Amino acid sequence: MAKLLAANWKLNPTSIKEAEKLFLAASRVTRSRKNVEILICPPSPFIDRLNASNIESKVKLGAQDCFWEEKGAYTGEVSAPMLKKLGASYVITGHSERRRYKQETDEMISKKVEAALKSGLKVILCVGESLTVRAKGLPEAEKFVADQLAKDLAGLPRKEKSAIIIAYEPIWAIGTGRAAKPKDAVKMAKKITDLTGAQVLYGGSTDSNNLEDFIQHKEIYGALVGGASIKAEEFKKMIKIIQKYV
Repeated sequence: MAKLLAANWKLNPTSIKEAEKLFLAASRVTRSRKNVEILICPPSPFIDRLNASNIESKVKLGAQDCFWEEKGAYTGEVSAPMLKKLGASYVITGHSERRRYKQETDEMISKKVEAALKSGLKVILCVGESLTVRAKGLPEAEKFVADQLAKDLAGLPRKEKSAIIIAYEPIWAIGTGRAAKPKDAVKMAKKITDLTGAQVLYGGSTDSNNLEDFIQHKEIYGALVGGASIKAEEFKKMIKIIQKYV
């Protein structure tokens, strides 16, 4: 059973020296095995340097975001083709923190998804409901996520949708220490796969203590990890856990 463990470093660490140290720690524990991928998504300025040190290519590199245009008067943006040339093979789109802090809309995210696919990057699309929505029950949360997917993947044929990886990250679980109940995450993953054909990661306060609760289920392809991924020893434990399920 194939699995993916993806690390979203967010705005961490503060230097390339620290980034290389973290990256090396993950590389050392990653065995080159079929059907398991370890992905690290550092801040964009570090991708090129980490790619250069990733001689054996056991760890994949990804970006945390991309812009929908390839070039032009878009100050501060980074295009998908630029990221591809730096050594990224994946890109995260639609993360709740960008939806919140950068006011990214589903229309914007849809354009980013298309741009990333066009450039040859694999897409990890993040979706998830707020605590207010979740308080109304799982069916309401499923309806909310289905609506997000319909907008974020608007216009894409089923074949392209199924090539995307969907990260189900309930907003109320991210960085709070409150992970979703595994049985609820499995139900949501099944719903997402039924709608899109895509494989599903779980994200939201995942660590070495609860990772196994999620990845043991065939409906869950792996995990998108935030805070735990910038703690070298913790992430190494998670790598060893996911390697048991392939």
